[in-house]
Amino acid sequence: MDYRSKIEEGLKEALKKRDSTRVSVFRMLLASIKNKEVEKIRPLSDEEFYTLVKTSIKQHNDSIESFRKGGRLELAEKEEKELEILKEFQPSQLSEEEILREIEEAVAAVGATGRKEMGKVIKFLMDKYPGRIDGKVLSTMVLKRLSS
Repeated sequence: MDYRSKIEEGLKEALKKRDSTRVSVFRMLLASIKNKEVEKIRPLSDEEFYTLVKTSIKQHNDSIESFRKGGRLELAEKEEKELEILKEFQPSQLSEEEILREIEEAVAAVGATGRKEMGKVIKFLMDKYPGRIDGKVLSTMVLKRLSS
């Protein structure tokens, strides 16, 4: 089942169950997909969909942080519930062991010898595993590997 069908089925179920949070998230996702498709003048690829979900997750994390700083805990909780639903559409993330193994392979493939080649290694891995590695975690691990 492709991502659009999965979202539409989820929306139907949420409407039947009167789950307003899930309905809201699914409608937001469908609207975002439609906007991107209009912008690109073609259907989205799976990779583009995962990028869209990743962006939305990042926005929700920023909102949660802002609401907590502002003392708006009820809004932060609402965003957290939506975030959990969005994470269902995120591709499975690589484990730390898998990332370490991939970093070693990338360092060898790129021929990185020091910190100056850090960007090449990160780009190599981000292109190889789009949406499956957190950029912050990866950059920290690559920096640690190239510094040693």
